[in-house]
Amino acid sequence: MSAVSTAERQHGLGTRLAALSQIVELGQGRVEPALLTEAAQLLLRAGDRMKLSPDHTVVALAGGTGSGKSSLFNAVSGLELSPIGVRRPTTARTHACVWGLDGAGPLLDWLQIQWRHRFARASALDKGESRLHGLILLDLPDHDSIRALTDPEAHRLIQAADLIVWVLDPQKYADASVHRRYVTDLAGHDAVTVFVLNQCDRLTPEEQAECVADLEDLLGREGVAHPRVIATSATTGGGIDDLKAVLAESVVARRAAHQRLEADLDRLMLRLAADLPEIRYVEPAIDATRRAGLTDALCDAVGVSALGEAIENVYGVRSLDWVGWPYARWAARLRPDPASSLRLGGVKEEIRGLVGSTVSAQPAEVDNAVLSLANGLSTGMPEVWQRGVREAARSRPGRITEALSRELAQVAPPLDRVPAWWWLLKIWQYLLVVTSLAGLAWGGSILAYGVFKLGSPPAEPLGDVTMLPWLGLLVIGALVFGLLSGVAGRNFVLLDASRERDRMERDMRRRVGALTNDMVIEPVERELRRYNEYFDAMATANR
Repeated sequence: MSAVSTAERQHGLGTRLAALSQIVELGQGRVEPALLTEAAQLLLRAGDRMKLSPDHTVVALAGGTGSGKSSLFNAVSGLELSPIGVRRPTTARTHACVWGLDGAGPLLDWLQIQWRHRFARASALDKGESRLHGLILLDLPDHDSIRALTDPEAHRLIQAADLIVWVLDPQKYADASVHRRYVTDLAGHDAVTVFVLNQCDRLTPEEQAECVADLEDLLGREGVAHPRVIATSATTGGGIDDLKAVLAESVVARRAAHQRLEADLDRLMLRLAADLPEIRYVEPAIDATRRAGLTDALCDAVGVSALGEAIENVYGVRSLDWVGWPYARWAARLRPDPASSLRLGGVKEEIRGLVGSTVSAQPAEVDNAVLSLANGLSTGMPEVWQRGVREAARSRPGRITEALSRELAQVAPPLDRVPAWWWLLKIWQYLLVVTSLAGLAWGGSILAYGVFKLGSPPAEPLGDVTMLPWLGLLVIGALVFGLLSGVAGRNFVLLDASRERDRMERDMRRRVGALTNDMVIEPVERELRRYNEYFDAMATANR
């Protein structure tokens, strides 16, 4: 394979691993923790392996007690490197034979192979074994030994090896401990898995063919689509050259390390996608209609409209004491006031309480409004991600309620506020009252002194009859102007109260909109972006 294609393959694997890193980061709280832990371990292992010697291929001989694994290791290496036992495990620690030691040290250190168990085939090139240059052959401890129950070395190296050679014997090739614990888990790793049926010197050619066919059928049922089965005999040397040819193919191609990582990644991605329905991407930005709907719902929850209406009413009632025609107010006191049954004084006190420190939004209504937004946005998403959107929307429910109440208290106007024009109008009306009373008093004096001749006036104008028409016009004018100014003032008050209500509601809507953007919209949009980014990463890692 060319260097260009190798670089392309490495780049492709690197891109997929980068996407897996995103999955681990974005999947926190949304993906099963055990899967995320396995993904993190794969990333760590892949990072370590890709930094170490690309010129060496790690091949692990794995098998159970009595399978002849160590004999096969010695036969392939051409040296008596690993001790051989017949009925009990003798390989307590992993042995390694290296064809081409240069650059292999850090890789052997990473594999944790002890120095006394490392062997180099320095003379391999002289013996016609140049095709194996770059091979690191490992003889693992027996996976089914008593020691293996407490020593994870075999399992660890099976996970770390680039190519795995399972050594099986004719009597136990269907051993459940191998198939259940390892073979089933390695389904999809066909390119980096080889099965050796060893000790075939004990079988006739017909029995050997039957065992090989049966093993291939068993492996096919366990998910190994294209099993590579090689029949060997470490005793007679039969099939050893075939096994070396397979090993040499992997060594020369320099592909096994990447194929192993790709196979591990493929298997992990199948598990990550197992419980996910068809992916539906969502628009990460919440549209203006939904934003306005949430603002309306939260304004209702805090009672903005009700408060505005109440403030408008109380504002109008209070104005009667300032801009109402005084004669009308005095007359109203002489007859029963139907408005008293409305208990406006109680309303005033209630409003004062609302705009004070005790004002609060309704938590249940706030939560319902936020939850409704989250449910509408997450429709069609996987349930775990729908839950994530709801959690993001409700991440600060207590703070939302407190903030809404605080904003309402700030925008509600003080009820004891008196506009300057109320003062001016009140002064004007009392000037008219004084004018009308003065005119009436002067007219009475003229009637008493000038018409009925009850005595001499203290001053000549107080008895001048010719002044009566003018005084009448003055009194009538004062009363008419006072009444008109009262009506006009009342209309202006109602208009001002309506404007005040509109101002308060607009201000509150603006504040609620800004508040919900910080506490609800932005967390939800972050979660929606996280959802899209997660499935983008899934799509990239699945390539």
